[in-house]
Parts: sequence; C-alpha cells; structure tokens
Amino acid sequence: MTASAEFMAPPVDQMLLRRVLRALLRVFFRGLVRPPMPIAGQRRVLRLLTAIGKSPRGIARSTGTLGNRPCEWHKPPDGCGMVMLYLHGGAYIIGGANTHRTLCAHLAKRGQMDVCALDYRLAPEHPYPAARDDAVAAFEALLALGYAPGQIVFGGDSAGGNLCLTTSLCLRDLGRPQPVALVCFSPLTDFSCAHLHQPAAGDPLLQRAWLVQARSLYAPPGLNHDHPGLSPLFADLHGLPALLLQVGEDEILRNDSLRLAEKARASGADVRLQRYPNLWHVFQAHAGTLKVADFAIDEVVSFLRHHRV
Repeated sequence: MTASAEFMAPPVDQMLLRRVLRALLRVFFRGLVRPPMPIAGQRRVLRLLTAIGKSPRGIARSTGTLGNRPCEWHKPPDGCGMVMLYLHGGAYIIGGANTHRTLCAHLAKRGQMDVCALDYRLAPEHPYPAARDDAVAAFEALLALGYAPGQIVFGGDSAGGNLCLTTSLCLRDLGRPQPVALVCFSPLTDFSCAHLHQPAAGDPLLQRAWLVQARSLYAPPGLNHDHPGLSPLFADLHGLPALLLQVGEDEILRNDSLRLAEKARASGADVRLQRYPNLWHVFQAHAGTLKVADFAIDEVVSFLRHHRV
C-alpha cells in the first residue's frame, strides 16, 4: 500500500486498558458476531455490547423521522449550525442508531454540532440499494429542513463509511448537491475482500467469514462484488467532497482505506488519511474511555472546522 498518511498518531498509552478491551472484543464480538449465529442473534449481541456505553453530559437525545426512516438526534445546547448525518456500521446486516449512541453523542459534544443517526434498512430483509436509497432520502430531507449543503457532513463507520461514499457518488450522478465533507471510520470500500490486511496482533473484531456472510445477504444475486454501488473503490471518484479517513493498523480492513485514499487523491479529491497503530476496527467507539479515541474525534472536529463553509 502506497497511500501516504500526513499524520502521526499520539504515543501509545493506556496499555492495560487496551489489552483488556482487545480481549473482551475478541471474545464477545469476534467470537459471537459471526456465522453460524443467526442474524437476529448477532443483532442482539451488538445491542447488548453497546448498551453499556456512557454518553457525555449536556447532549440532548431525541427520536424522529428523516426521509421516512427512524432516526436519533444528538444536539448540543448551542450548535455551530452544522449537522452530521451519521450512518452506522454493522456490515449492512446489524446495528442501528441505538448501537452508536455513545459515538454520536461524543461527536456532537466535541464538534458542537447536531448529529442525526439514521436507521436505514438492513439486509437480508432489504438488500442493496435500499440503504443507499434511504441515505439519499435523508440527505434530501435535511435540505428540506433548511440545512444548506455546506452545513451537512456525512459520517459513518465500516459499512456506514461505505454508505457515506456510495451515497455521495449517487448524489453526484443524480446532479444533486453534495455534503461539504465525508468522515469515514474504517470504511469497507472493497466488497471483493481480495486485499484484506492480516495484522500481526490479529483483528479482535472482524473476520473474513462474517464479511462474506454479510456480502451474500446484502448484494443481490448476479451483482458483481466490484460493482461501484457496492465497492466504491472501483467507482469513478471524481467530484468527491473533502474526505477524512481514520483507520486502525490492527484491522483487516486497513487496506480498504489506504487503497481508497490513493485512488481518491489521483481523482483530485481532498483526502486526509490518518492511520492509528496498535488499534482496531472503529476504535473511536470507545470515546470517553480511550484517550486516543477522544484524540481521533478531536481530529474530526479540526478537519470539519477547516472545511466549514
């Protein structure tokens, strides 16, 4: 991988806490969220694992509807006028606004911006392109609420990062306005799974078998795995908004970010790639617990301030 990272992660700290978290994730996520456990069981496990997260004080949470889909709003008392449409991860088969409350609340708190987490439709009940259609409709609904495109940011992790990219590209192809920026935590960009990273320390969350299972449920029969709607790495990337990619070195999807950054830069995109050593998939979810997760979210805030219209 040759994509450059104009970023040096902070010194490694909280080593005991990191080891404990890594061990817990390996047992309770990697060990359970995988075939042959039924999808309904995987969804329950994720809800239980994320129910213990602690959100920061001072952020008001409310439920609503955006683009005819349920959503959760996280709002600081005095927002800056920006809104992040947050698209959760979970390989398009698990997860929801409720499983990402802690992360969304910390983004709202540190960024002093509204964050709207969308409950887009999931596979296998609703395969591609249902999730992308929901995200497009949600963006249009934000415009209808009075937000200007320059006030809207897409954020997402894993499959949600994939959805940020494919939704932005779909809006471009439709001739519609674009959000001002994209923030992607460990995005899945290549559903072929042909270039997965094998970290020496092992990935405590993800494994190939689960990604293949998710792909089989999300992708309709006959649709190639390198279809741009599934795998934005193979799309024409011209016209992308400013893009921030954050990825851990100890995750199998590391190369998805590196390869996308390289191609997006070649297409003229404004890309910031940040690589975090000794960290795993979507470590930002531990904001409020891991100092480096708080640091990463502060980097998001700095990036958005630089690109605010």
